[in-house]
Amino acid sequence: MPDAGSLVLAFHGRPASTLLAAHPSVVAGVSVLAVLYWVAGRRTGAPAADQRLAFAGALATILLALDGPVDALADARLFSAHMLQHLLLTLVMPPLLLLGLPATMVRPVLRLPGAPQVARRLTHPLVAFALCNATLIAIHMPVVFERMVREPAVHVTLHLLLMIVGTVFWWPLLSPLAELRRLSYPGQMLYLFLFLAPMAAVAAPITLAPSIIYPWYVEAARPWGIDAHADQVIGGLTMWVGAGLYVLCVFSAIFFQWARFEDRDEPPVAGPLVLLERRRG
Repeated sequence: MPDAGSLVLAFHGRPASTLLAAHPSVVAGVSVLAVLYWVAGRRTGAPAADQRLAFAGALATILLALDGPVDALADARLFSAHMLQHLLLTLVMPPLLLLGLPATMVRPVLRLPGAPQVARRLTHPLVAFALCNATLIAIHMPVVFERMVREPAVHVTLHLLLMIVGTVFWWPLLSPLAELRRLSYPGQMLYLFLFLAPMAAVAAPITLAPSIIYPWYVEAARPWGIDAHADQVIGGLTMWVGAGLYVLCVFSAIFFQWARFEDRDEPPVAGPLVLLERRRG
C-alpha cells in the first residue's frame, strides 16, 4: 500500500523534489519581500530580533500555505486543506507580518501622496472589519468559490486579496504606527469577539450542509479516499471551531496583556506588539 506522501504526490502530480518549490511565482514573491525587508532595514534601521523572527514567520506561512504540503493537498481536491490554507493567509500570516514591521519601516509609506488619507480609511476598525468579513463571505459563496478553484488566475488573485484584507483586519490590533492607532484593549477584545459571528456565518452552512456545496470536490478522487462530504464537514469545522479557538486564544492574550498594564486601557504604539510583547522599562 502506498504511503500518505505518495498518495499526495500522485494526486497532485508533483515530483518529491519539487513539493516545496512547485510554484516559482510564490518563491519569487517571498524572496522579493525578504529582499525589500532587508533593504528597508538597512535604510531605516535594523528591526529588533523578535521583529525579524516574526517577519520570517510570515514568509514561512506564505510558503506553507501556497507552496508546500497544504497547497498540495488543497490542489488534490481536499477541501479541508483548502480551508486551512485560507485561515493561514488571513489569521496567521497578517499578524506575523505586522509584528515584524517596525514603525520606521512603515512610516515612509505614509509620505506618499494621498497615502495617509487612504490608510486612515482602510484601517478604521469598522472598515477593516467589514472589508475582511465581506471578502471571506463572498469568496466562500459557491458561485465565487467554484470559479476560483477552476481558474488559476482567479485563484491567485483571491489568495492575494485574502492576505491584503487579512492585514487590514489585523491593523487595528497590531498597528506599528502612532499615526494609525490601535484600538484600546477593551476595543480589541470586542473587535475579536464580534469576528466570531461572521466566521460562524461562513462555516456553519458548510459544516451542516446535507450535501456537497462545491461540485469541484466530487469530480475527482481525494487523498486517502476521504469521503467528499466528510471532507466538507472537516473543512467547515476547521473554520468554525479551529479558527474560533485561535481567535479566543488571541482574545485571552490581549486580556492578560491589558492586565499587565493594570489600569491602562490604551496599548503602547510603535513598540513591542500585543501578541509577542516584552515589557520594556
